[in-house]
Amino acid sequence: MNAELSSTSFAVDLLGFVQWNDVCPSYEELGAATVLLDSGGYSGRVTRSGNFSIPDINPGVYVLSVLSHDYTFEQLRVNISDASPKPEIKTYVFGTPLLSSSAVALSYPVVLSPRSRNSYFKPHESFSLLGMFQNPMMILMLLTAGMMLATPYIMKNLDPQSLEEFKNQQVKVASVQSSMQDGDFKSGLSTLLTADEKTKASTSGAKSQSNNSGSTIQQRKGGKGGKRR
Repeated sequence: MNAELSSTSFAVDLLGFVQWNDVCPSYEELGAATVLLDSGGYSGRVTRSGNFSIPDINPGVYVLSVLSHDYTFEQLRVNISDASPKPEIKTYVFGTPLLSSSAVALSYPVVLSPRSRNSYFKPHESFSLLGMFQNPMMILMLLTAGMMLATPYIMKNLDPQSLEEFKNQQVKVASVQSSMQDGDFKSGLSTLLTADEKTKASTSGAKSQSNNSGSTIQQRKGGKGGKRR
């Protein structure tokens, strides 16, 4: 915040005190604390009695805050004018306009009360078996392990033709993965296309053999029928 300076000869001392409460009952609990105007443009230490004083403040509008390691305080708006020997203290909410007309006037000297205690400790998360199995990576590992265990039983129940196709697919996938890992994408794609062409050719050859054998059987049956007539 930028103070609006109107005179260099007029200055005011800002006085106030910390009001102890259940959140912070004493100076020993509070520890070292500093009252700041505009994040350090002016500052004053809190004494053991709880009082503080910030001397020689030029006219202007400031935001008062408290720098404390363990406790949080509310921020206030301080208006110092050369027309009044006493500073004007009002409430302030961070992020709102500094000269907001909705601010509530407060008494002077400034009264500050600790609002809450800062917590810097984060407890370690305890081991959870259910949480471990909710991890997507763990689920993927379990599915992979299950497939590896089930593969021998599946292959044992396959017929010879399906087993041969399965082995060919494994060889094809291994070849493509090897080419991709070596950075030879072109070779990997050509291997994939060649394997597809071989599969189609073998499939069409099996179909033609099946059709030829069927027609041969029909011809034989037809020939036997003709002889009987």
